[in-house]
Amino acid sequence: MAKALAIFLHGVGSNGADLAGLGQHWASLLPDVAFAAPDAPFPFEHAMGYQWFSLTGITPENRPARVRAARAAFDQTLQQLMAQHGMADAWDKVILVGFSQGSIMALDALASGRYPLAGVVAFSGRLSFDGIPAPQPFASA
Repeated sequence: MAKALAIFLHGVGSNGADLAGLGQHWASLLPDVAFAAPDAPFPFEHAMGYQWFSLTGITPENRPARVRAARAAFDQTLQQLMAQHGMADAWDKVILVGFSQGSIMALDALASGRYPLAGVVAFSGRLSFDGIPAPQPFASA
């Protein structure tokens, strides 16, 4: 049984299969780690693939609210994967590896304080945060 779980989170308009190959490549380097690469829960409205939250009409001002609204479906996706890998509620053994929109969701999961993750690797992403509520230590002084 694996000692940790790395979950790859794709960008908008993509799917889990696009990142699954990374897990196959990393497996030889990390033999005690299981890898998963789910599809985001929502179909991408503008082409094929999936998205973690909608880009239609998105602005810098409304992006944080979109991320917050996507949390329930995102968290459910993660919890299902963790249960499938025998790691239900073992958040301290989970590493989120995100690309673009997947990075936004991974960083939000960590910065919001919802889960004590083992780590986050974020490629081409950012923390989409409006300060409501202000997670620690990200509150402004």
